[in-house]
Amino acid sequence: MIAALAAIVAVGGLLVGLVVTRGDGGGSGDPVAESASGGLTGGDFHSIAVDPSNPERIFVGGHQAVSESTDGGATWSEVPTLRDADAMGWVFTTDSVYVSGHPGLTVSVDRAGSFERSNDGLPDTDLHALGGTDRVLYAAGPAVGVSARTEPDGPWDQRTAKAGQSFFGRILVDPTKPETLIAADAANGVVASADGGRTWNLLPSGLVSATWLSRSGPDGQTIVASGGAGAALSSDGGATWEPLRIPPGASLIELSPEDLDTMYAGIHDGERVRVSISQDAGGTWSDS
Repeated sequence: MIAALAAIVAVGGLLVGLVVTRGDGGGSGDPVAESASGGLTGGDFHSIAVDPSNPERIFVGGHQAVSESTDGGATWSEVPTLRDADAMGWVFTTDSVYVSGHPGLTVSVDRAGSFERSNDGLPDTDLHALGGTDRVLYAAGPAVGVSARTEPDGPWDQRTAKAGQSFFGRILVDPTKPETLIAADAANGVVASADGGRTWNLLPSGLVSATWLSRSGPDGQTIVASGGAGAALSSDGGATWEPLRIPPGASLIELSPEDLDTMYAGIHDGERVRVSISQDAGGTWSDS
């Protein structure tokens, strides 16, 4: 009897494992809640983005998949309509959420509930970096450099072919001065433009490479740049920088839009991303 019961328990455990594994595989399109295993992104990790309207809502993205947490990184589910979107750049506006990658632009009009491809008029669909406000969108990619669109469905204007080929992730756009931009440059570090992306200059971040930028605070002066070369913090809008302590294995850092002391560090582990949280501006870190 005991042996039979043990066999039933073993089979039951195997079945549970199979169900979880099947859900984790992601091909079905049904979101599956995760736990400490982290959010599915696939074999790479391109982006970590906090919804500015809900600081507990975090997205992590890679070439294969995007996953969402609504509880500050404790549990995760895949976003089915962003499968294979290669999520690199993110823009949250009043009415829409934009995600860029190799397939081009993917757009949501229901606060990231669902997404659809929207590539009409793009100069090229390989967009490694994206930024914008309600008034303007900026995109950058290896084939065309930097382009901008100033109307919701208007034409894209190429701003320069001399820069932007190695931009990656989020382009920061000053909400009060939309011609003022800061970008993460995988080949150079952190760069800035004061003329809407037409010309760029290198900022003294101390990083030889950067693939993600994040901004926080009521005045937007606190900026963190991060990537495989480490992370750096600026408290004056990019004029001066200092190294930022991050957890071992972390590559991308996202700031809470409301709390200057809260930071999220993405750690790529296999095909998933675990998130570590600091509530003292990077002084200490703990698992979410």
